[in-house]
Amino acid sequence: MTRSETARGAAALVCAGALALLGSGCGGEVKADNETDRAAAESFNQHCSGCHTLEVANSYGSKPQGDLKPGERTNGPNFNQRKVSRDDALYAIRNGGFSGAIMPANIVTGREADELADYLAKYSGRQRTSDAN
Repeated sequence: MTRSETARGAAALVCAGALALLGSGCGGEVKADNETDRAAAESFNQHCSGCHTLEVANSYGSKPQGDLKPGERTNGPNFNQRKVSRDDALYAIRNGGFSGAIMPANIVTGREADELADYLAKYSGRQRTSDAN
């Protein structure tokens, strides 16, 4: 086997491994009552999980307050604890949150935004605590 053939074989194995990881969803599944909720959970996971936590959407982006590093500004609300209404969720989606500082406006639009807002109103706040923000 030539060096070139060996390199191509190794590249093929790396690509196959990467595809397997992508296809597995990185080990977690979203939870939903119906297909519309499933699509919204997947949208939340794809667009919001970098900054927000919502366990039913397999999203863990919020960091505990003590874990924030100096200058780290991307810690969004933990929606396991914070209950949001449909109107508040839709406002945040359209306007980039409430401060407009970090979250991009119109991160999703149209029907996807409506379904995501419905999903957040339905599933957020399920682990509320007295000190939740």
